[in-house]
Amino acid sequence: QVQLVESGGGLVQAGGSLRLSCVVSGHTLSTYAAGWFRQAPGKEREFVASINWSGGSAFYADSVKGRFTISRDNAKNTVYLQMNGLKPEDTAVYSCASKPAWTAWAPRGATEYDYWGQGTQVTVSS
Repeated sequence: QVQLVESGGGLVQAGGSLRLSCVVSGHTLSTYAAGWFRQAPGKEREFVASINWSGGSAFYADSVKGRFTISRDNAKNTVYLQMNGLKPEDTAVYSCASKPAWTAWAPRGATEYDYWGQGTQVTVSS
């Protein structure tokens, strides 16, 4: 049974930082691409960042480029999202996802992912 469990969310002031973690069990993360998505109240889920199986390629939404960094530790079956310079508009539930993909590419579309976590709330106050 595949499980993805996010942690690290919370309440932070604008300009602050958080690091989200996503621990994967039930499959070996090293042959999977991974992504982070977010959904704010009343809005559709949107792509935040993705990373290929090796960590050699990362992709970001324009809204977070230069502020967020996605990384992974395959030995720990964990994907991270370091979020710096947080803004109130970053407030959302953040979810991680994974899919089998042994290429340099990692998808941006939510429908392309096979496994999902339940999400962790990030709230940024102004």
